[in-house]
Amino acid sequence: MSRKYVAFDIETAKILPENFGDLHDHRPLGITCMATWCSDEPSAVTFHSKNEDGSPAPQMTKEDVAAFVEHLKTKSQEGYTIVSHNGLGFDFVIVAEECGLTDDCRDLAMTHVDMMFHFFCGKGFGIGLNAAAKAIGVSKPADVDGSVAPKLWQEGECQTVLDYVAQDCRLTLDVAQASEQARKISWITKRGTTSHFDLPGGWLTVEEAYLLPIPDTSWMDKPWPRSKFTEWW
Repeated sequence: MSRKYVAFDIETAKILPENFGDLHDHRPLGITCMATWCSDEPSAVTFHSKNEDGSPAPQMTKEDVAAFVEHLKTKSQEGYTIVSHNGLGFDFVIVAEECGLTDDCRDLAMTHVDMMFHFFCGKGFGIGLNAAAKAIGVSKPADVDGSVAPKLWQEGECQTVLDYVAQDCRLTLDVAQASEQARKISWITKRGTTSHFDLPGGWLTVEEAYLLPIPDTSWMDKPWPRSKFTEWW
């Protein structure tokens, strides 16, 4: 493959009630930590703010989040393609809100590969990262997910959360590379079957995926508009 990928992911700080509904209704969420993993490197790089004694801070400062944006810009300039799963509709939204660099985040979001958004533009609905990961034989840990990560961080289980955010980057890379090689992304449906969406030209960036024809969603009760992912601009 010609592309060098750098996957990124974030973990939020706010502890939410059960049945919290739409995450965006509870913003600002804060960020406890973030990670990147380059496709040509053996491990992730994690980011978090620190207290005066060197311990992990409750959430990242505006300055540290801004430094992470600069890190992504540098990786892009080095020839890496940024890849995420729902980075357009979530991660970049939160990062922009936390550091105030909306223009920089918009530019990065437009030119990166968001697998979720590409899939959504083609099918009219989304899939979870784990559904795609399971289709290629990998998966998230069973005992940790994004909903419990804020509480774990607050309780001092910071390394568990750092390992989790790094693992999400690894899964993103695995799905991106396997799908591009196969020219399709596969996923495990809610019925337990395996389905796939063709990627004849490989992954598209956000600005390329946005130009795909609108799929038929007449069978859906409340289909999402594409603006759901881009309205933060």
